[in-house]
Amino acid sequence: MDYKEKKALVVGMAKSGAASAALLQSLGAHVIIYDAKKRHELPAEIVDELSKHPYTDRLGQDILPLIDEIDIMVLSPGVPPGLPFIQKAHDLGKRVIAEIELGFSVSKADFIAITGTNGKTTTTALTGDIFKNAGFNTFVLGNIGVPITQEALNTKAGDVVVAETAALQLDATIEYKPVESAILNITEDHLDRYGNMENYIAAKAKIFKNQTEENFCVLNFDNEYCLSLIPDIAARVIGFSAAGEVENGAFVRGGTMIFRLDGKETEIIRTDEIRIPGRHNMENALAAAALASLYGIGAEVIARTLREFAGVEHRIEFVRTVGGVDFINDSKGTNPDATIRAIQAMKKPTVLILGGYDKKSDFASLYESFTANIKSVVLLGATAGKLAEAANNAGFTDYIMAKSLQDAVQKAFSVAEEGYNVLLSPACASYDMFKNFEERGAVFKQIVKEL
Repeated sequence: MDYKEKKALVVGMAKSGAASAALLQSLGAHVIIYDAKKRHELPAEIVDELSKHPYTDRLGQDILPLIDEIDIMVLSPGVPPGLPFIQKAHDLGKRVIAEIELGFSVSKADFIAITGTNGKTTTTALTGDIFKNAGFNTFVLGNIGVPITQEALNTKAGDVVVAETAALQLDATIEYKPVESAILNITEDHLDRYGNMENYIAAKAKIFKNQTEENFCVLNFDNEYCLSLIPDIAARVIGFSAAGEVENGAFVRGGTMIFRLDGKETEIIRTDEIRIPGRHNMENALAAAALASLYGIGAEVIARTLREFAGVEHRIEFVRTVGGVDFINDSKGTNPDATIRAIQAMKKPTVLILGGYDKKSDFASLYESFTANIKSVVLLGATAGKLAEAANNAGFTDYIMAKSLQDAVQKAFSVAEEGYNVLLSPACASYDMFKNFEERGAVFKQIVKEL
């Protein structure tokens, strides 16, 4: 699409919105910026960025009257799609697109798109490292922290964009078409936005909506929701499994990771050589290996990267040992399934810190997943009462209530014995107490360093 002289409304002034506005401005569009917050309520770094450009400012104002005049609306991921002015734009036939759609429309690179309820960032970072080690000019973008619109114009033919693509980013995509896509897993999450699992799954499924038979869609064959999508996928489906063999895809046999395609098998790496721990990271490694193999990258490069890749901050990240107790930061555990995966990775007795913003998750499965290693739980945040009720229903009574993260760390430390872990994996978002999971993890690490 040609954006020159178009009147473009960018909704949501966080990183993605600011980058989208700057991209549209450079493409010759007349840019209107909008956020429910007024300018002085936005983060200072966003205000500084917005001040560099001559945008029409509608921050904190009534945007509904402007919809008649615009040609295109670009939505940031955090903007709920059902707002009245967005519905009006749809009713008037205006083009309403996601930030990633805008970036994709002007980029010249091949897109490798990765989604899933859990594991997206780790798999995206790992896949990006494999492609870089293979010599490709690689951009690692999207939900991982760098908006696609920020780098879209810097890409050229032959480059690769490895894009972490969350459901919230896929909502308003129209022509988004990765050459390879991957769905790592689907479990209950974001029901505060989608209302039910059907809507959430439909959002995830948009990652392969425009793919055709010359493209690949990599799926977790151990996940029932992923398997249910196969009849709707026009791309060639490639599986991965940590539990058994797949006809085409990546799997483990006899302690070795193997990639099989059309009957040809390639041994990639001994599983005990993979640096990142846990079954969930085995799944992430299998998905990354499949994506890289399908793009023609050799086993030697994939194996070397898997030996070197140490993981991503805030994801089962060792912080410090204090008095014989290991403190582990898994602040990215923002839903029950993510925390279950962290629990499964614990090899020592563990005190677990849970709680945060309520995304309407059901915590019954969380307590059902508890291994003998979970000795005690510390609860905090908006969901503390709900988590306590679920614990009682499950017959788990060894929990403590905390008033703050500082209080939670102190209480966890007080009940942990030498040789224990203290694991922060909240099973909840952070918005009740922190601006994001990164801030929550950083505060946790600072508290631990001061013990």
